[in-house]
Amino acid sequence: MSKIALEVKGLVKQYKDLTAVNDLDLKVEAGKIYGLLGPNGAGKSTTIDCVLGMKPYLKGEITVLGLSPTKDRKKLYQRVGVQFQSSFYPERIKVYEICEMISALYKSPDDWRGLLKQFNLEAKSRHYVASLSGGERQKLSVLLALIQKPEMVFLDELTTGLDPKARREVWTLLKKLNQNGLTIFLTSHYMDEVMALCDEVNIINHGVSVASGTPQDIIALSGMQNLEEAYLYFIDEKEMIHGEVAFDIL
Repeated sequence: MSKIALEVKGLVKQYKDLTAVNDLDLKVEAGKIYGLLGPNGAGKSTTIDCVLGMKPYLKGEITVLGLSPTKDRKKLYQRVGVQFQSSFYPERIKVYEICEMISALYKSPDDWRGLLKQFNLEAKSRHYVASLSGGERQKLSVLLALIQKPEMVFLDELTTGLDPKARREVWTLLKKLNQNGLTIFLTSHYMDEVMALCDEVNIINHGVSVASGTPQDIIALSGMQNLEEAYLYFIDEKEMIHGEVAFDIL
């Protein structure tokens, strides 16, 4: 029986009158790459925030690597890495300085110098983070999420701002890490990225799951020719009103 890295049951998150996540279930097997997809405002980042214990939620059960994100948060953050959609860095800090600072937070960190080389950021080591391009800062945020050699990493909008070559470099590195046992949970708006990386995906809209399974299964169920068309099919409100029609292939 496969080991479960992340399980979410009946997650509900509300902001006053807005239900951002509505009775969401997720199950991610250890060693898999799992994609959470959906339009802007669908509840993807909110789901990650709840899973990581960063936001309280109204109802639901969450376990990550067998730990509670609220009761065992300190232990959990020694075992998971996180790259947020928007990362903020101190002013006048250099790349090597923030790498050293993050490394100091963990007992057995990875060699950040080697990671800089793998991410083609070695030449930027003594540059100020503020001087990096948007794509370079994005790569740095992914790198920092990997410094503690996590068992599972959460990547929100993984390659936003990266050029095609840089995107593929990041894909190659993540697939290598996954082959070595890293569980990856990501959000993305790029369907080619999802096809290249993800073993399973869950499409949500208005905080409700509308389709889940392998990318190939979702394409087949939609009757479309590719994942982008299938994605658009499942989030089309003409076909589905706030998740009243849902498909699950798991």
